[in-house]
Amino acid sequence: MLRFIMSFFGGIFSMLCLGLAMAALGLGGIFYMYGRDLPSYDTLAQYTPKTISRIYSGEGQIIDEFAVERRLFTPAEDIPDMVKQAFISAEDKNFYTHGGYDAGGMAAALVAAVKSRGEDVRGASTITQQVMKNFLLDGSRSVERKIKEIILATRIEGAMPKDKILELYLNEIFLGKNSYGVTAASLTYFNKSLSDLTVEEAAYLAVLPKAPSDYDPVRQYDRSIARRDFVLREMWENGYIEDAAYETAKATPLRTVQSGDYESFRSELPPRDYFTDEIRRQLSQNFGEDEFFSGGLAIRATVDADLQVEAAHALQRALESYDRGQGTWRGTGKTIDASLLGTEADWRKALAETEVPRDITLENEWFPAVVLEVGDANMRVGIEGVEETEAEPHTVPRDDIAWMKGSFADNFTAGDVVLIRRMTQDSDGAFIRWTLRQVPQVQGAFMAMDVNTGRVLAMQGGFSYQASVFNRATQAKRQPGSSFKPFVFAAALDSGYSPATVVVDAPIEINTPQGVWRPQNYSNKFYGPTPLRTGIEQSRNLMTVRLAQEVGIDIVANYAEKFGVYDHMNRVLAASLGSDETTLFKMVAAYAMFANGGERVEPTLVDRVQDRYGNTVYRHDQRVCEDCQLASLPSGEAPRITSNRQRVMNEITAYQLTSMMEGVVKRGTAKNAINLPVPIAGKTGTTNDEKDAWFVGFSSNIVAGCYIGFDNPRPMGKSASGGGICAPVFNAFMGKAIKKYGGGAFHVPADCQFINIDRFSGARLGDGASGDNVIAECFRPGEEPIFGITFDGGFAMAADLPLVDEVPRAARQVTTSRGGTATVGPKATFGTLSSGGLY
Repeated sequence: MLRFIMSFFGGIFSMLCLGLAMAALGLGGIFYMYGRDLPSYDTLAQYTPKTISRIYSGEGQIIDEFAVERRLFTPAEDIPDMVKQAFISAEDKNFYTHGGYDAGGMAAALVAAVKSRGEDVRGASTITQQVMKNFLLDGSRSVERKIKEIILATRIEGAMPKDKILELYLNEIFLGKNSYGVTAASLTYFNKSLSDLTVEEAAYLAVLPKAPSDYDPVRQYDRSIARRDFVLREMWENGYIEDAAYETAKATPLRTVQSGDYESFRSELPPRDYFTDEIRRQLSQNFGEDEFFSGGLAIRATVDADLQVEAAHALQRALESYDRGQGTWRGTGKTIDASLLGTEADWRKALAETEVPRDITLENEWFPAVVLEVGDANMRVGIEGVEETEAEPHTVPRDDIAWMKGSFADNFTAGDVVLIRRMTQDSDGAFIRWTLRQVPQVQGAFMAMDVNTGRVLAMQGGFSYQASVFNRATQAKRQPGSSFKPFVFAAALDSGYSPATVVVDAPIEINTPQGVWRPQNYSNKFYGPTPLRTGIEQSRNLMTVRLAQEVGIDIVANYAEKFGVYDHMNRVLAASLGSDETTLFKMVAAYAMFANGGERVEPTLVDRVQDRYGNTVYRHDQRVCEDCQLASLPSGEAPRITSNRQRVMNEITAYQLTSMMEGVVKRGTAKNAINLPVPIAGKTGTTNDEKDAWFVGFSSNIVAGCYIGFDNPRPMGKSASGGGICAPVFNAFMGKAIKKYGGGAFHVPADCQFINIDRFSGARLGDGASGDNVIAECFRPGEEPIFGITFDGGFAMAADLPLVDEVPRAARQVTTSRGGTATVGPKATFGTLSSGGLY
């Protein structure tokens, strides 16, 4: 009997041992099978999470940020212990003691699931397991994935310190509101750095990993408070906080950005504008979109914040003035259902959800508003974010719409969404009335940059970025018109011509496949033989075409391409009048090379780019500081800076052209628009039918340009010339820029030899000559100017032309470039015109 009992129990023991052995072998087989093809956890050592790229001003202020996942990486040693403790208490209280997985927690979760028949299914993943799932595995809910997760968690625990695992977790975890990681979430929910969080705020963040949308601080307030208090209790039970701190934190209401208790971090940033969006566009091309949006780049922008505002206002003022001159009200095109107008809460909610521009601050901030009631003498409106007071009644009087055609009833209906701003006294800012505004149809762009470094100081690509993100400074290709002429004259000056060289201003006919092309001066008059200086000051088209023919259109095109105005210019004479298309960005950059004496300068919106580790990956200024390593310099001496810039134009040519364009401002097509305390040079541009208006000009240190036109080109009217509509924008902006950056006389090359010239006839005058007609022209050293030769581009001079002289003069014989003679003046007789090969 005893033997039987011993044999029975021996058999059972053997079966148990064999079963355990088989189970161990099976488990080992499972772990071997699932573990052999797992991803390498070595990749975690090179963890580079998707991180916010930020743009900083020159003063180090954040002005914009871009991200796919809004994450700010923070090393473990910089994360406060309180934050770590909150997440450990909420997610994995045994984090510092388990080996990667928590068997007890898994068993408890299994028991709970069985008891509830599957209704109470809760996760039992440790923080280490969650790191494995987030980094190396997919998010599927399966036994296979769980086994792989445990295997990897065990491996990583043996290869990586606990704090490093926690660092990966706290920087990767999604916490709602497009916030990844605790640092970004701290800003999103509380607009605080991690070090400024209170214990109850840290506890709330630790609530979010399970299901951020289920614990929204506004929609799910009670649920969020309950879960937050659970985390606080866990922290207290784990010994992380004292009794008093626990009770105080539990009694504190949940205050967040979303509930309006704190300002949003976005509210501290200026609205996105054309400048920072252009940085995004350019750096996305240079570094790739993935690196720009996810690489954690620190970008130092060249923008001058004050001048950026002035650029926007100067351009907006001109566009709005033109628009109001048309007398047509278009509004925003948005409406609110009339049924919502009876309750203030309803129309305010609807208005807040309406997409209209909110980034305009011209004169005063522009607010969205809804028309509540239309009367004969006034119109009542509801204004977003503004409460009505007796001092500022929310009505618009009839006088305010005197500029537009029709009455209130003709233009407005209850429910219309409009834009509105305060009209105030210039003297003291006192309120006058609310005034209606609208975004103009006509558009434009403005840009300013340093002529020596290429640093773009301001860029406005339209009336409002929120109304239209299309950047007309860099993306709109338009005909520059007469603002291109300086490049024709530059080619001529470098080819041996001088500002005193005389070119015929007379009619031209050119046969093209489309018919006979007869270019005209803007005045529709002819002026006969005229010096180059007067030709550019008065923007003579016929002179320019003849000059381009004389110099050679290939040479002119080569100059335009060398200066970067065009990539490939059409080799036709019409292009000498700016018929090819380019951008304001390219034109301003090219004019900078006139201003700095003929050296190449590359425009940039970025001074420096650093990667997430602080390494400089781009620096614009490549000049060498010779003395910057010296401990000290002699008193009164500045460090020597060596520039390796390429020369694209002769220094004397650059000065001659600059001097001639000074004449444009003093006596020419911009004389009535520019009034500044320092010397200014520039050129107007107006295309056929006033479809495009330009002015590009410069002081000794800043170049700026303006373009205005409809996006779908159409005539703007005779008043919309470059000098009439664009030059005032330049003048307003430069008035502010000069106060900040100064300016002085243009640099005169040492080799210049000056000779007095009659600017009307090109004749040489004596050294003591004086008068409005006298101009001291710079000539190259050793150059003996030849006077009396008139260049006609090879086109025959017509006789009997009704020529208009700058000053009265008699008919005279002139010598053409082909060696012939022609009679010009009131007694000339009719002749013939030659034709060229323009298409």
